[in-house]
Amino acid sequence: MTWLARMLAIAGKEARQLRRDRITFGLIVGVPVMQILLFGYAINFDVRGLSAVVLDQSRTTLARQLVADLRATQVLGTVQQVDSESDLRRAMQEGRASLGIVIAPDLERRLFDGRRPVLQILVDGSKPSLENVAEGLASMPLLRRAGAGTAARPVEIRIEYNPARRTAVQIVPALIGMILTMTMVVFTSGAVVRERERGNLELLITTPMTRGQLMFGKLLPYVAIGLVQTTLILLLAWGWFGVPVSGSLVQLYLGALLFIAASLALGLFISTLARTQFQAMQMAFVSLLPSILLSGFMFPFDGMPRVAQAIAQVLPLTHFNEIVRGIVLRGAELADLRPQLAKLALFLLVMMSAALLRFHKRLD
Repeated sequence: MTWLARMLAIAGKEARQLRRDRITFGLIVGVPVMQILLFGYAINFDVRGLSAVVLDQSRTTLARQLVADLRATQVLGTVQQVDSESDLRRAMQEGRASLGIVIAPDLERRLFDGRRPVLQILVDGSKPSLENVAEGLASMPLLRRAGAGTAARPVEIRIEYNPARRTAVQIVPALIGMILTMTMVVFTSGAVVRERERGNLELLITTPMTRGQLMFGKLLPYVAIGLVQTTLILLLAWGWFGVPVSGSLVQLYLGALLFIAASLALGLFISTLARTQFQAMQMAFVSLLPSILLSGFMFPFDGMPRVAQAIAQVLPLTHFNEIVRGIVLRGAELADLRPQLAKLALFLLVMMSAALLRFHKRLD
């Protein structure tokens, strides 16, 4: 029984060590709870509440009834009326609408004619799963109840920005943000704690540099790494998957630079919280899961519950996905994406300020 007693002694020591490590002990409970909530509540394949813009060229009672019936399906959430096709396309280009609905000017004549579509649904093809939503709307008997003939399908669906309906076009540009999140946060999450474990922090403390200079200096090499990764992904997307960049490359790199800085600030803040590199790695990976699942990378952002959307607004990847898809696929400009840029800048300011406040030039 000697071997059993020794083994139990080691097991008891390990249990006491885990109990003293509050961060690891919290992650033991927190990770499964977070995964259950994310997968069971936030991820929703039954997409509802999509933002839409409506161009009503008919302006009749029947057209208003049709819009009301579409909203009653709960597939549409926020519906904005526009006066021209250019306004509709601008709303979709800026990412303010996932669907565009155009009602024909001679609505009633087309309804009873049955040979021409009375309704056109424009789908933002840069976002995943929306084509199926449009197909579902087109198959509903809304127009038939209003008097449409049964011989022809009265709805025309147009996929904007991705007419071939290629999944790679939707996913590959968004991979820039996901890969940068994984590498930038993980790399910098151990920046401060690594110096402490290796004994280099004592040497850095004795230097005349300020804590701001020290922390910004540690981030600069990773900024260059992030830009190299962005270039590599763009080249592979263009050369291998045939994904062109519709907008300005310069503006895309400016948006990527802001996102890289925000991700590095998050990693640096994690590094000031952790006591060991193992803890830093744990917290970095915990921060990755909600970023990937709630950012609109795999699932339509509008289709998530309101609580999940509110949480996603705190994540920088949510806003960068909109920026990169807007510039690469929709040909948008940074001026069209000011809300996303402002949120990224605010996140950078808050995380960097928190990291600077937590870091002090002393060994404790």
